[in-house]
Amino acid sequence: MKRIHLLLLSLLSGLMLAAAWPQHGFTPLIFVALVPLFFVQQHLGDSRRKGMFWLAWITFFVWNILTTWWIWNSTHSGAVVAILMNSLFMAIIFQVFHISKKWLFNNRRGFGILIFYWISWEYFHMNWELTWPWLTLGNVFASKPIWIQWYEYTGVLGGSFWIILANILVFNLIQNYFSKERFRMIVNTILFLLVLFVPLTFSFFRYAHYKETRQPVNVVVVQPNIDPYTEEYSLPPAEIIQKNLKLAAEKVNDSTDYIVFPESTIQENIWEGNLRRSQSIRTLKNFIRAYPKLSMVVGASTFRWLKPNEKRTPAARLYRKGLYYYAYNTAFYLDNSPYVQVHHKSKLVPGVEKMPSWFFLKPLEKYAINLGGIVGTLKEDNHTTVFTNEQTGVKVAPLICYESIYGDFVNKTIRAGANLIFVITNDGWWGNTPGYRQHFLFSVLRAIETRRDVAQSATTGISGFINQRGDILQKTAYWKPAVIADQLNLNSRLTYYVKNGDQIARISAYISVMILLVSVVQGFLRKQNSLF
Repeated sequence: MKRIHLLLLSLLSGLMLAAAWPQHGFTPLIFVALVPLFFVQQHLGDSRRKGMFWLAWITFFVWNILTTWWIWNSTHSGAVVAILMNSLFMAIIFQVFHISKKWLFNNRRGFGILIFYWISWEYFHMNWELTWPWLTLGNVFASKPIWIQWYEYTGVLGGSFWIILANILVFNLIQNYFSKERFRMIVNTILFLLVLFVPLTFSFFRYAHYKETRQPVNVVVVQPNIDPYTEEYSLPPAEIIQKNLKLAAEKVNDSTDYIVFPESTIQENIWEGNLRRSQSIRTLKNFIRAYPKLSMVVGASTFRWLKPNEKRTPAARLYRKGLYYYAYNTAFYLDNSPYVQVHHKSKLVPGVEKMPSWFFLKPLEKYAINLGGIVGTLKEDNHTTVFTNEQTGVKVAPLICYESIYGDFVNKTIRAGANLIFVITNDGWWGNTPGYRQHFLFSVLRAIETRRDVAQSATTGISGFINQRGDILQKTAYWKPAVIADQLNLNSRLTYYVKNGDQIARISAYISVMILLVSVVQGFLRKQNSLF
């Protein structure tokens, strides 16, 4: 193949990956999207030509830019960095696979190596400081809940395994066709059909027979539709609170159990040692008093002074000499008790809420992206928080925006006893783009993985309700003030995925290390032999 053919095949893979992505993508394309890139790898490996890294980077750059271009609407520099770096990381993983395949199998076999490398990478990408798992391959099925009921066993990484394995089998099938290996072609056809339809058949059956135990609670979700660029940080905090309460009053009654308000609803600067002094909290508490069983989850920004001799983290902010404080993205739980339960956001957005703490990147702190409100690294909590109703025993998992992308993180709140999931977010930064639609759909994945009903409240974007099968029960329109109410069912049972987490990633990581070590040794020995 000429260089132009390799380039076109790389572009084709990137285009198909993007064309499969939700919300309006053609999902079945994902099962063949990597095949053109596999032909590139096979050709370069067989011919001993160079250039695999850059051709892979082109594939992943096209995929990244066509699916996450909407970041540009909130931050130009952040979009450039996210798209370039994510493409770079993916290309590095593919290059390592390319080298391992050549060293271990002389490029004749070995596509299965990619499954373990890629899943290990996706898991790692969920758990380091530059985390950006938006394009985890298994996320592609967020708009097809009926296909992936088995995520309650594997989580989204099971979807990534499924996708790569299916692509490998299609590639082998095409290779068999061109080489006229009929027996292998028949075998690979059977394997592909089994790999494709066994999970689908199981999922359809599970979807049709899954029944929620009826334990209803009445939930109201508010979407105030406050523009983050022109209103959220300029309107008086009391005005924002009243706008939310006015909407809530349209649906709240004596049977309402919960109101969910979005992220950053409370714009008053609240110091956590003095919560009772907050006028916003007092206003919300006064509203609750009219409804004896009502509880409320609401977003805020809060601060805390460091105690004397408390060890400082990179998130500590200097107030004056010797005096430091932390800033938090916070969710409050309010009810008719005198107490306020607090959750601090634990999964922070890189470049916006968290800058890398590595010493050589520390100077980048001053370039933190300003989206209004608190700028720079926030403090995150290392413990799991659930909001508990002391009268009923019901426990709620509070997820603030970015936290809803992380399946294994959500598992921790479910293991802590959460019966419901509430997502509070502010998706107005990206405008009317696929960004807020994709974010809402990712809550479908969390519902299936945990078998928990989900209520999501957005400042603007999409707010709605999702049941334990991943069905969207209700959702709001974009850029319109709205309030909706529904009955959600509690669930206390733990799925296999909740109990065991990303087991598939741990196995893949172990196998990847073994493969990498063996391939390095094999490559070294081949070079040594070539010298004699």
